Amino acid sequence: MASLLALLLVSGASNGTSSDGTSYLRSSGASGPAAAPRSSSRSLAMAMAMAMASSSHHQSVFSLDSYGARGDGRHDDTPALEKAWEAACASPRPAVVLVPNGGRYLLKLVTLRGPCKSSVTLTVKGTLVASPDRADWSDKDRRHWIVFRRVNKLTVNGGGTIDGNGQKWWPHSCKINKTLPCKVAPTALSFHHCTNLRVDNLKIMNGQQMHMSVEDCTDVVLARLSITAPARSPNTDGIHITRSKNVRVTNCKIKTGDDCMSIENGTHNLHVSKVVCGPGHGISIGSLGDDNSRAEVSGITIDSVQLYGTTNGARIKTYQGGSGYAKDITFQNMIMYGVKNPIIIDQNYCDKATPCAEQRSAVRVSNVVFKNIRGTTITKHAIKMNCSKNVPCQGITLKNIDMKLKGGKGNIDSTCQNAKWRKSGFVHPQPCIATK
Repeated sequence: MASLLALLLVSGASNGTSSDGTSYLRSSGASGPAAAPRSSSRSLAMAMAMAMASSSHHQSVFSLDSYGARGDGRHDDTPALEKAWEAACASPRPAVVLVPNGGRYLLKLVTLRGPCKSSVTLTVKGTLVASPDRADWSDKDRRHWIVFRRVNKLTVNGGGTIDGNGQKWWPHSCKINKTLPCKVAPTALSFHHCTNLRVDNLKIMNGQQMHMSVEDCTDVVLARLSITAPARSPNTDGIHITRSKNVRVTNCKIKTGDDCMSIENGTHNLHVSKVVCGPGHGISIGSLGDDNSRAEVSGITIDSVQLYGTTNGARIKTYQGGSGYAKDITFQNMIMYGVKNPIIIDQNYCDKATPCAEQRSAVRVSNVVFKNIRGTTITKHAIKMNCSKNVPCQGITLKNIDMKLKGGKGNIDSTCQNAKWRKSGFVHPQPCIATK
């Protein structure tokens, strides 16, 4: 590494290969335009990060600064990221796209596509910040900001920040200003059709709408993420997962204005552990079955979660008129502090401008376990099971539940409609009449 670092620090050095076969790139290298002048400390930090990323793994490093990025938070650095990604994706050896420490790189809508010739890592040391100008998004491309599409063996890490600049979008939401038409806003970070994906050690903040979306992906690990937005920011889900399988989420802290996690149609074999949530709407499976659609969700485990002041705790929500199933779901080892609806199944969910019409069909909810859950609630009804008359909830198990009213004064209870469930061990509040 010492020889590589020395090469990186030589003024005006060109692209080359170190003695161990590792590629390196200088800011003034031939693979991209010359970077803007940097202070010596900034150059040293960039060089050290590149050297560390390149050591021992024969990785090629492609810094945004090597492709003309300014990193001043004012000039558009989207072309620099696109060029660095294109070069990294074409590299025959594992590649690193480096966002240097200390920079604030302004981006408009950008899609980073695969397949790539080898594995690619986006190492974010500095900050990627969304353009503050909403006019940079047209009505046809308002759903996304940073998108990764069809990439295998992708890693996004580095300990840096992804800032959606959501405060420029939230006042224009119909949930904030009821006189405005309802329009979508960008998801800050999206992964579509990716396999062997790992997102680790990042700060994601102020999403324009959702912070992170994992769609049509397989074999995913999301770890050590900090996701934050104000409690009143609209539709700012922390992690959204849909049509994906074999996903693990662990050691994350999520504070947003909507669901900490939303688990949607097509999610199978998801394991969530060691997540701290709040403020926000809790951890939700759904909503499912919207607009008479079919939903299939199975093999979900939510384990070792703490919730602080959330609207909901462990929730399953489905629209009337849908079809399909949500089954084999476990919420366990959860601690709740001042949660409004600690345990809730709602098969009559409706989040529409006008009331939802009553319909006979529903997404079937079955084989759901709530166990080892304790804490405090701010409302009287700590357990709510509002299930479909025509497609009742079946196989619901409550085991070792101990909820109390926040402040310790007053009684709490449960409400149940059309739910077939049983209890095991100590359960408080006492549920409705148990049925097999």
